[in-house]
Amino acid sequence: MSTTEIDTLKRQFLEYIEIEKGRSLKTVENYDRYLTRFLKQTKVTTASGITDEVLREFRLWLNRQPSPAGTLKKNTQNYYLIALRTFLKYLARRGVKSLAPERIELAKTGGRELELISSAELTRLLQAPEGGSEMSLRDRAFLELFFSTGLRVSELAGLNRDSFDLARDEFTVRGKGEKVRLVFLSDDAKDALKAYLHKRGDVEEALFVSLAKKGDAPTRLTTRSIERIVKQYAVKAGITGKVTPHVIRHSFATDLLQNGADIRSVQVMLGHSNIATTQIYTHITDRQLRDIHKKFHGKKNT
Repeated sequence: MSTTEIDTLKRQFLEYIEIEKGRSLKTVENYDRYLTRFLKQTKVTTASGITDEVLREFRLWLNRQPSPAGTLKKNTQNYYLIALRTFLKYLARRGVKSLAPERIELAKTGGRELELISSAELTRLLQAPEGGSEMSLRDRAFLELFFSTGLRVSELAGLNRDSFDLARDEFTVRGKGEKVRLVFLSDDAKDALKAYLHKRGDVEEALFVSLAKKGDAPTRLTTRSIERIVKQYAVKAGITGKVTPHVIRHSFATDLLQNGADIRSVQVMLGHSNIATTQIYTHITDRQLRDIHKKFHGKKNT
């Protein structure tokens, strides 16, 4: 199969966002998938072939794609549009004639619903790993670390033993886009990590490892493994809602906001590049406004 102009430009774009923009390999793979599907469906072979009409027909096709929920969710449709718009911005920067990126408007979506657990459920989850076995100590350590730092599951899985000094209450982590940020350890997280590391008898550099069979070396826990373990403890804790590492990250953010932290500080601690991403959490703290209104408004002075 011959390589078209657009195929070459797409490859160069993907290399650009990986090397010069520092995007993760996962992000590059996602952009590749979205753009490949766009090009396959529209059959365009040149940058100038991307027109308003081509875009309109693709959006119609995308909107009619079946999914378990009926048709493709607006949020999912927007992933394709964001990838295409970023690609078009790259073409414009290079002076390649194509559709102007501002011609792409994202599909309107309803307010994003946060998946949350209550503080009582969170407490039960953190206490679910019981006993002094290495597995229980490991799992208690990473649950406490999740809630203490708000780390993404990929960030936590990538930690090494030398990632931090337990004598200090802080360490740095490299997050999305290779951005480094400072995160902080609670006393509970430090105690849990100390107990876990004291129990470890191997020399593997990874912080969280699988329990090796006799004679085998332990291996770094994968993100999938961590997600599966969190789900198991959620069941054990009697939590009926969906619980993932990202739900614990939500708990970290809402806990800070509900206790008086400002939105920009939470943005920095979560590693969000855009504050609009963080503002999803303000809907949670807005609920407190109703209680404040009821408590203080319209009261007669006595």
